[in-house]
Amino acid sequence: MKRLTQPNPSQLIDTDARLALTAMLVRVARSDGSYDASELDRIERIIAVRYELSSADAIELRMSAEILESEAPDTVRFTRAIKDAVPYEDRQNVVAALWEVVLADGVREQHEDALLRLVANLLGVNDRDSNIARQRVEKQLK
Repeated sequence: MKRLTQPNPSQLIDTDARLALTAMLVRVARSDGSYDASELDRIERIIAVRYELSSADAIELRMSAEILESEAPDTVRFTRAIKDAVPYEDRQNVVAALWEVVLADGVREQHEDALLRLVANLLGVNDRDSNIARQRVEKQLK
């Protein structure tokens, strides 16, 4: 966890990248002041599928990420770590996963939109690709 919260994190190994991404999912879920069961479930499903984890392993990763997210001073460090570890095409999928969490509770709030715009930009994903990812997620959730 220290490697992810230091001022200039080095290139991440796969397990650290998983933790950083999951912590970002948690941060987005918590951004509206409500971190509910639908968001927990969505995070666990996203990381279970993405990393081919069992349910128990997904829960364990989410719980570790919750600790990291609460200790991390800023969003920039997560995004820098993810951007350095993940190719652009996969970062578009990261943005889609973040949209899944935002939309998991059925409510799209203004501050969540603002955070997603910031995070997508920090990940190097342009607004157009972020919007396409959001629209794709909205269609899947209908």
